[in-house]
Amino acid sequence: MPRDHWKYEGMLAAPERVGFLPILPLPHHDPTAPLAIADMADAFGVTHRTLHFYEEKGLLTAARMGPMRVYNEEHIRRMAVINACREIDMPIAAILELLTGLAGTEEQADADQLFREALLARRRELAAQQANLRRQMQRITELLESSDGSGTATDEDDHVHLSPIESECLTFMADGYPAPRIAGLMEMDVAAALTLEAGIIRKFGANNRFQAIAKAVLAGMISAE
Repeated sequence: MPRDHWKYEGMLAAPERVGFLPILPLPHHDPTAPLAIADMADAFGVTHRTLHFYEEKGLLTAARMGPMRVYNEEHIRRMAVINACREIDMPIAAILELLTGLAGTEEQADADQLFREALLARRRELAAQQANLRRQMQRITELLESSDGSGTATDEDDHVHLSPIESECLTFMADGYPAPRIAGLMEMDVAAALTLEAGIIRKFGANNRFQAIAKAVLAGMISAE
């Protein structure tokens, strides 16, 4: 089976440096026919300015046909990688690092693995951001309840309001999961899970998670089974 490899140009590597690219879906077009900049922009749903920006940052190059920029199959495959990375909001610096690494690959499997590692790293970053957002949303809920004068639930208060995140956490608590397991199930760190659990216990006016679960059962908020 022939290997697909591409020469990298511009700031990323020496002119004769070769490497491999991950295999990604490409826009429907004749791969032997170069694309003008307008067609390239339409193919990937970006603007001319975006393509110019990528060129300024050393992510993408273009061939020249007189004064016109044109893009061949190598450029299109490269743009497919850049576009995929931008769709998950990968920083420009991280994309540049990825492309530099790809320029040094000697086999297709190396390129595929490098791309996979970059995606996994980005997923970890997004998971951390998600955990922070959960904590911030939880804090907003607490502040709103405090400003509304609802205060902390007590034994005399039959109604306990829980946010969707708290309700989900309470269900896992009732199932007997410890905080580290709840953190994994809810894609947050353990500190965030402990903070969430403490807030639930406080709302029920309980001293610990077992009292909180018992009060939730009595209130009909979770099943006793």
